[in-house]
Amino acid sequence: MLGDITLGQYYPVDSPVHRLDPRIKIVMTVAFIVAVFLVGSPLGYLPILAYLLWVTRLSHLPVKMMIKSIKPLRVLLIFTFVLNLFFGMGETILVKWGFLQITQEGLLSATHFSLRLIFLVMGSSILTLTTAPVTLTDGLERLAAPLKVFHFPAHEMAMMMTIALRFIPTLAEEADKIMKAQSARGADFTSGNLKARAKAMIPLLVPLFVSAFRRAGDLAMAMESRCYHGGEGRTRLHVLKTGRSDWLAVASLGVLIVAVVLMKRYV
Repeated sequence: MLGDITLGQYYPVDSPVHRLDPRIKIVMTVAFIVAVFLVGSPLGYLPILAYLLWVTRLSHLPVKMMIKSIKPLRVLLIFTFVLNLFFGMGETILVKWGFLQITQEGLLSATHFSLRLIFLVMGSSILTLTTAPVTLTDGLERLAAPLKVFHFPAHEMAMMMTIALRFIPTLAEEADKIMKAQSARGADFTSGNLKARAKAMIPLLVPLFVSAFRRAGDLAMAMESRCYHGGEGRTRLHVLKTGRSDWLAVASLGVLIVAVVLMKRYV
């Protein structure tokens, strides 16, 4: 499961989505999340699904990679679905077993919230898969630049977020290696009750934290040795510019939001 984490990974190909201005992609991702929350019923996710499939095709991302981004959330998805299915309020009872009952409203609610979680993760994954970490840092910094008037550390904030995203797959890979090494030495992470499984995670968490702090120290030393002192006086090789394709992408997302609002109102 740890190897299925795609958040923070970059898929290096040449595509129209990869060439978009990172500032536009960040704003579009936020707007897409808002559009997902505007959906009022499971049927309303059809425009969201069509838009995601279209963007995935334009970005030349493998469909398997998009499905892979959901796999780490399967436990959370099952929990969300079951919780809303059995404990959702409703009057149209479909199945009743003791104190548990499944209603039509609960089934729709479970489907609705599960689809919302899936599309939120897929939409966020497209941003990191199509944007290089350095470019993402520049985009975040430029978007937060107006806050410098209030002495907000825009560059430092963007750098921290990008480093955090960059090291998610690295730490996941490290955790997977440690888990396999501990399993080869007789550790059991799958059997036993919840308390036993939590106790079995200690041999995994301790070396993982040690490795994370070691990587952080190495990164800090590497940045200091290259005379890194923040964003003050920094120049850029590639200056961010918005073009015609960026505004066409914004217009396409505007069409999606209009379609979602219309479906929520009339369907």
